[in-house]
Amino acid sequence: MIEKYKEILKGRLNEKRYYHSLCVADEAVRLAEKYGADKEKCYLAGLLHDITKNASDEEHLKIFETFGIMLNCTEKNAKKLWHAISGEAYLKYVLGINDEEILDAVRYHTTAKADMSLTSKILYLADFTSSDRDYDDVDEIRRLVDISLNDAFIYALKFSITDLVNMEKAVHIDTVSAYNEAVLGGK
Repeated sequence: MIEKYKEILKGRLNEKRYYHSLCVADEAVRLAEKYGADKEKCYLAGLLHDITKNASDEEHLKIFETFGIMLNCTEKNAKKLWHAISGEAYLKYVLGINDEEILDAVRYHTTAKADMSLTSKILYLADFTSSDRDYDDVDEIRRLVDISLNDAFIYALKFSITDLVNMEKAVHIDTVSAYNEAVLGGK
């Protein structure tokens, strides 16, 4: 089945995005081994997380309409988030993947949210720390992810929030909720 998914990805993604998906899948397995998560679920979530990343605006909108997905104000104005939302729907309704942990991980790999599963946190961080990433602070997040999943999660959320604020972009409420929960220790 993995080979079938890889063929689907090759048809949907450009070469750079396909390579990124392979790197995220590998990093997700590494983190799953380190933190005791299901390696197969983490690999599949990592492999498929960007399945609609190269889709046109029209395709995203068609997926939203077809599957009754209503975007909130922040989502409507942040096309960068669309692929996570449409990606979850594509996995569920087109590929027939019904594992809620995988679907949730794909859906929240860009914004995060409160009460994330271990699989979801691993995908969120694997997307940040995969071997193809080279942005400022990637080495620090990589260092932290090998010490503490929660510390790396907080750092990644702070990085995202600060980046959005510095660009005067809206911060998704799910990201704020994830950050608040993480720094309060889930209280």
